[in-house]
Amino acid sequence: MNKINKRRPKDIFTKILIWFFSLITLGTLACIIGYIVYNGAGYISWDFITTINKPNEGLNGIFPMIISTFYMIAVTIVISTPIGVFTAVYLTEYSKPGKVLKAIRFAIETLSGIPSIIYGLFGFLFFVTLMQLGFSLLSGALTLSIMVLPTIIRTTEEALKSVPVSYREGNLALGASRLATITRVVLPCAVPGILTSVVLSTGRIVGETAALIFTSGIVSRTPESLMSSGRTLALHLYLLAANGTSFEQAFATATILLIVVAIINFTSGRIAAGLKAKG
Repeated sequence: MNKINKRRPKDIFTKILIWFFSLITLGTLACIIGYIVYNGAGYISWDFITTINKPNEGLNGIFPMIISTFYMIAVTIVISTPIGVFTAVYLTEYSKPGKVLKAIRFAIETLSGIPSIIYGLFGFLFFVTLMQLGFSLLSGALTLSIMVLPTIIRTTEEALKSVPVSYREGNLALGASRLATITRVVLPCAVPGILTSVVLSTGRIVGETAALIFTSGIVSRTPESLMSSGRTLALHLYLLAANGTSFEQAFATATILLIVVAIINFTSGRIAAGLKAKG
C-alpha cells in the first residue's frame, strides 16, 4: 500500500506535465492559425480566389497559384509515392543486414538532412539545365520528389512493420507466394499508414519555397502544362512578404494555404478511416 501511495503523487505530477505541454502545443497552434486568419480573412473574396494575378492591371488574384500548387502536389506524389513505398517494402520484407542495407539507410538519412536550398540548386543544375526541362512544374516536382522520399519511406516502413507477422505466416502457409502475400495482405493492411506518409509529404510540398525558386520559377500565370513555369501559393506568399508588396494579400494567401492543407488532411483522413473500416 505504501508503494502505491508513493506512486500516486508521481503519476499525478506526470499527468499534469503531459496536459500542460499538450495545452502549450495546442495553444501555440491556435495562436498561429488565429493570427493568420484574423489578418487575412478580411481580404479574401471570390475575385481574390478566381482571378489572375496582374498587379499592373489591378488584378491581384491567386487562381494561377492555386492551380500550380495542386499540379505540384499531384505530380510530386505520383512520382515519389511508388518509389518510396517500394523502397520501404524492400527494406522491410526483403533486405538482409549488410553493406547494401547500410548504404540505403545512409542515403535516406542524408536526404532527410539536406537543406532545401541545396535541393533547389541541385534541381536547377540537373533538371533545369542538364536535362533541359527549363523552369517548369515538372522540374519542381522532380526536385520535391527527392525531398519527400525519406518521409514516405520511413512512415511506410513503420506501417508495414505494424502488420502482424501472423498475417504473413498464415498466407504463406496457404501456399501463397511472398510477392502475393505482400501485395494482397501486407500492403492493404498498411494503406492507412501509407496515406499518412502522403499527407506528411503534402505538407512539405505545399510549404516549400527555396527549392522551387530555382526549379519551377516565379511566373504568376496559370500553367498550361507540366512544362510551364508556375508559382505556388507558398512561393507567392514569400514573394509578397519579401518584397513588401502587400501584407494583407500575404496573410490572405496564407489563410487560403491553411484551408488547402486542412482539406487535404481531412480528405486523406476520411479515406484512411474508410479503408481501415473495410479491412
